[in-house]
Amino acid sequence: MNQKEFWVAFNKVPGIGSTRLARLIETCGSVEAAWKAPIQELRSVGLDKRSLENLLEARRTINPAAEVEKVEKAGINMLTWDDANYPANLRQLETRPPLLYARGQMIEEDEWAVAIVGTRRASAYGREVAHKLATELAHNKITVISGLALGVDAIAHRAALDAGGRTIAVLGSGVDQLYPAQNRKLALEMLKRGAVVSEYPVGTLPAASNFPPRNRIISGLSRGVIIVEAGKKSGALITANYAAEQGREVFAVPGSILHPGSSGCNALIQSGATPLLSIDDVLDSLNLKRLGDKEEARTAIASDPLENQLLNHLSLEPRTVDDIVRSVEMSSAQVSSLLTIMELKGLVRQTNPLSYVRA
Repeated sequence: MNQKEFWVAFNKVPGIGSTRLARLIETCGSVEAAWKAPIQELRSVGLDKRSLENLLEARRTINPAAEVEKVEKAGINMLTWDDANYPANLRQLETRPPLLYARGQMIEEDEWAVAIVGTRRASAYGREVAHKLATELAHNKITVISGLALGVDAIAHRAALDAGGRTIAVLGSGVDQLYPAQNRKLALEMLKRGAVVSEYPVGTLPAASNFPPRNRIISGLSRGVIIVEAGKKSGALITANYAAEQGREVFAVPGSILHPGSSGCNALIQSGATPLLSIDDVLDSLNLKRLGDKEEARTAIASDPLENQLLNHLSLEPRTVDDIVRSVEMSSAQVSSLLTIMELKGLVRQTNPLSYVRA
């Protein structure tokens, strides 16, 4: 039986998010077993009354097989926690969506991605900066992530494509509902060298309440987030907050203290965000200047027994170098050296300074 159908079915149940679904799967043993579990078992998981009622109603009205068939016929890919190709950057987050719908293609190299977001009412300065940064990221083989909105988002997507790079848009609607309409053509172009993704079920129309939660996916897919231009109440600041919570580097482009569109970025810098003066600030901070070396080495395997030993002590949960040293009979210098080589090979990934996960 196609397990995807149960992921799709759960994704349509109000009140069953990542935390509750994870608890259901852990208790019941699988997503299928969770969908078919008796009421007593569902109650034992600790679902509140409304969530339980929503789930029972969904089981009466939703045909999981028909739902997944509809998605597949539309040519839409479905990525779940069970899939090996679920985005690596997103997988490490507690708030990762259980199911991600994708049109286009997401590839392994998209792990090296940087988000560019900002105001819909970009100034000439903001437009020029967004275009320049996205172009330079694309030239460095770094995928550009944004939200397909008017203004800074659309400029970043367009510049990445024009520079021959990859770009991914995260929507606040279903992936079949390309919004805003002005950027529909742009989104369709992105399907050839990138993707359009969403956690919302197919057919979901854009709604104001959908956009703040989707911003955690924009930052979650990325190694770092660049805020180009943002007012005090800009949605881009929500993305910056998510990025900080997720341990992502936040870069803010400084602007005139006289321009209201720069007030959000200047405030971010004042509160600790990294001022972005050139693309080198991003490349250096995120260790992306060595991307060419990583691409050449990522097909290599752990041929060294010591590398295999370290891999056996790593998982998708971040571990510090000190913690790893305590687990293996190696010196701190030896572990650090091996981890550097393994990162180049694509075997491990640094999530925070001196913290690593298995890639």
